[in-house]
Amino acid sequence: MRIPRIFVDLPLNTSSLSLPDEAAAHVGRVLRMQPGDALQLFNGDGKNYSAQIEHLSKKQVQVSVTSSEPNATESNLHLHLGQVISRGDRMDFAIQKAVELGVSAITPLFSERCGVKLDGERLEKKQQQWQKIVHSACEQSGRSQVPEIQPALPLASWLAEPTKDVKLTLHPWASDTIKTLAPAQSIRLMIGPEGGFSEQEMAAALAAGYLGIRLGPRVLRTETAALTAISALQLQFGDLA
Repeated sequence: MRIPRIFVDLPLNTSSLSLPDEAAAHVGRVLRMQPGDALQLFNGDGKNYSAQIEHLSKKQVQVSVTSSEPNATESNLHLHLGQVISRGDRMDFAIQKAVELGVSAITPLFSERCGVKLDGERLEKKQQQWQKIVHSACEQSGRSQVPEIQPALPLASWLAEPTKDVKLTLHPWASDTIKTLAPAQSIRLMIGPEGGFSEQEMAAALAAGYLGIRLGPRVLRTETAALTAISALQLQFGDLA
């Protein structure tokens, strides 16, 4: 039986601790675990922490941390995804699966054809929701380093950020493919919205040093394009077999 993995935003180099309210509710009410049951905890430092439930009540779960070990599930490819925000649950899906596939960071982007209006408190709540999706994806996929949802940016601000990463975006008429790329260990991948980037935006991306690549002959939805490109990059340069 698989031992449940729980993200906790606390130091874990201690012998005993109380789980935060949300984690405690998940352990007690959702998983219905009992005293003596084993857990695996992680907090983003790259380690797995073995733990055991000492005491459990309606409002509190006390655990003892018994050991720790490095977690070797991270890809050798550092992949920063810049994803234009999509409608409905497509953005949630893209974030969840991108984390499962091993991305290192995600920046939500606003573009001309974005179609999603978020600012102020609504944007802040959405960012918190996306980070929770990241935590859940790490719990499910076995990762112990937690990708960060970076503050959302207009496309122009993202393009202006200095970076030494190889910069890629998708372009249906590009001559380059992932197979033709030189080996890389750090990549910025920019994915457009449902309607694609405008001609002006694509020109700005190319002027900023982004290389257009094509994935194949079919037109993919934005979330499919992101996950296909990430998978192909991990297969070519990362840790997918």
